[in-house]
Amino acid sequence: MNNETITIVSGLPRSGTSMMMKMLEAGGLEPLTDNIRAADEDNPKGYFEFERVKQIEHDKAWLEEARGRVVKLISALLKHLPSSYNYKVIFMRRAMPEILASQRQMLIRRGEPADSVPDDKMAAMFDKHVAQVESWLAAQPNIETIYVSYNEAIDDPRSHALRINDFLAGSLNVDAMTAVADRTLYRQKQRSS
Repeated sequence: MNNETITIVSGLPRSGTSMMMKMLEAGGLEPLTDNIRAADEDNPKGYFEFERVKQIEHDKAWLEEARGRVVKLISALLKHLPSSYNYKVIFMRRAMPEILASQRQMLIRRGEPADSVPDDKMAAMFDKHVAQVESWLAAQPNIETIYVSYNEAIDDPRSHALRINDFLAGSLNVDAMTAVADRTLYRQKQRSS
């Protein structure tokens, strides 16, 4: 792994970014986290977040600490990555009905309103956002991106761990990464009819 490169795990909220962070940590890539957001019922294995990323539009100094490490950054903030660094982005995808169901459950558990925006409108907004992000990522000369399906990674973690290891220059422990994918945490799986 190039110590100058910053690895980013991104995607929509509830798309499997925390699982991917855990896989990468198990594989030997050091995460940049602050442990402020503790594990809870929605993410029993932890969130792997670093609070300063939320201020990336105005605070980019922390990126120096991220070189040679992996950090989680939601998709809406990717556009603020400065061009002065090289990035490898692992972008998580997940079936939209599962993302919406997972978000709804999280809001209910927190006592927040879970139905302020209908699912079809939320899905359309998310789809439009992801298309814009993917287009932006493709146009950045300093960013390489790999897309990983959470649904497929849960079903076949080894093949995805191998793909990710290749993407990150082959220095990770694939067996340890494979062991992280925990089907018991796949709680919003959509049943096919």
